[in-house]
Amino acid sequence: MRPLIVLHGSWHQPAHFDDVVERLHREGADVTVPDLGGRPIAETTRTVQELVDRAAEPPVVLAHSFGALTASGLQGVSHLIFLAAIVSEPGETAQYWNERLKEETGREPDQVPLTFDDAGLTHLDLAAVREAMYADCTDAVAERATALLRPEPATIFDESPEGSAWKDTPSTYIACTEDRALAPELVAHCAARCETTVTWRASHSPYLSRPVELATLVRERL
Repeated sequence: MRPLIVLHGSWHQPAHFDDVVERLHREGADVTVPDLGGRPIAETTRTVQELVDRAAEPPVVLAHSFGALTASGLQGVSHLIFLAAIVSEPGETAQYWNERLKEETGREPDQVPLTFDDAGLTHLDLAAVREAMYADCTDAVAERATALLRPEPATIFDESPEGSAWKDTPSTYIACTEDRALAPELVAHCAARCETTVTWRASHSPYLSRPVELATLVRERL
């Protein structure tokens, strides 16, 4: 099997992927989950590119949500798996997508409520994340996932990828029909940029609610 690099989304951390990673480890997979929290996209892209360059062979990259901004800037990857992810190219920031979707739909895209503190950090509304991100998880899994959330700099909304790796790298997009964190129109745009789309009836976080299926899909691409 090829090495696997897992890129978590904003406000999340490597521990959110413990279940999937442990399943893949038991099957002999070489899995790395770098911590991307609180760092600019340019910096996380350099960090992950170093992991790619050191790998024994071109790795597979699994990127969730905002983690796709880092994944899109990588070179030398064998396969990109975008999980409920924002597949963008340079210049396409969160604000860009908000404006584009508003123009297309005539309404503001649904988003998870946020609060901003005096230090310039954003915090997810913990009362809303259960429905938005973990609706199909058990209570225990959702509670642990919520407890692991952490703030992110508000500057993430002004960042975009360092490249467009999905244009010349084999890719799979996992679209989740019960996702309440990403607008369906955004998911459709992102999925259309990938070679293959797999659709699951799942929330924004199938690595928690469907770890067996996700591990199986990933293993097939290693």
